[in-house]
Amino acid sequence: MCRAAWADDAPAWIREIEAVGLLRQVLVQTYIVRIDARGRQVIKKRDADDGVPPGQLRLASPYDSDARWAAKGDDLFWMGYKIHLTEICTTLADADAGTGVMPNLITDVHTTDATVPDVKATAPIQRRLAEHGVKPGEHYLDSGYPSADLITRALKQGIRMVTPVLLDHSAQAKAAEGFDKNAFTINWKTRQVRCPADRTSAHWNPVKQHGKDAIVITFSVLTCRDCPLQKQCTTSKTGRRMLTLRPEELQENLARARAEQKTDTWKNKYALRAGVEGTINQALDITGIRRARYRGLPKVRLQHAFSATALNVIRLDARWTTGPLDRPRTSRLERLSYRLSA
Repeated sequence: MCRAAWADDAPAWIREIEAVGLLRQVLVQTYIVRIDARGRQVIKKRDADDGVPPGQLRLASPYDSDARWAAKGDDLFWMGYKIHLTEICTTLADADAGTGVMPNLITDVHTTDATVPDVKATAPIQRRLAEHGVKPGEHYLDSGYPSADLITRALKQGIRMVTPVLLDHSAQAKAAEGFDKNAFTINWKTRQVRCPADRTSAHWNPVKQHGKDAIVITFSVLTCRDCPLQKQCTTSKTGRRMLTLRPEELQENLARARAEQKTDTWKNKYALRAGVEGTINQALDITGIRRARYRGLPKVRLQHAFSATALNVIRLDARWTTGPLDRPRTSRLERLSYRLSA
């Protein structure tokens, strides 16, 4: 069809149809024409060697130019968009304090194409919450949303992120053997690091890694060569230890967050975040939010905003007509059991 549309004798207006142009782009991005040994044209699917565009640029549907393919884990694949819901957190203690407690209402809806990682959504969500006058003192998120930069930036804005941060990925930390970064003492003023064997680093090099400021710490080969703890410290071919740190404020905030999330106090506190899973399930069951009813990111964003508004109306109605928040919920199975026994 595309060849016919782009033929010399085809009317020009056919090529101006948006759906035709999208279909051609999808075909170009997905397939490639090769000439085999016999001189025949062979159509094959593109792979990494054939210049497949990155996910955020690759069209996934000839009907929707904004939809994208994405994957999560090993068994979840979908085409379309990603939604991030933010809601007020009310603890059981707050609910028990009186009947004037409002229900957990959705305060922000953030929709992106499916390829945008969660960590890219954190700053826009917090910015909009502040603009709308609902900036949280504590922001509960899962492990896909934080980074050292975001944690530090949020603290400066008066927001404490309660979220699991990624742990040290060094070989020593993964194996739970030897000395990870926590075993080293950092002197930010003198720009030196002292190792567990009480030896001092030789080089302190500020660098850029993936567009972010970092510091590469290197110990001298002569320092590490005769160290009795060398095997516990490094497996590098050169026999010397290297560390990569973030700038002082970011590194200390990251280390503090890693230490906090190991405590029972933090784990009990973070359990509050599990409530948002109920909101997600409610959005799926009542509004069918997982299925985009429209084409294009602007219209899907509007759909998600209307869905969140509907959930808020339902929750407010339940609060005003059925009583306190802590009123027990009766499952369908319980109601069926009651009818059968009556």
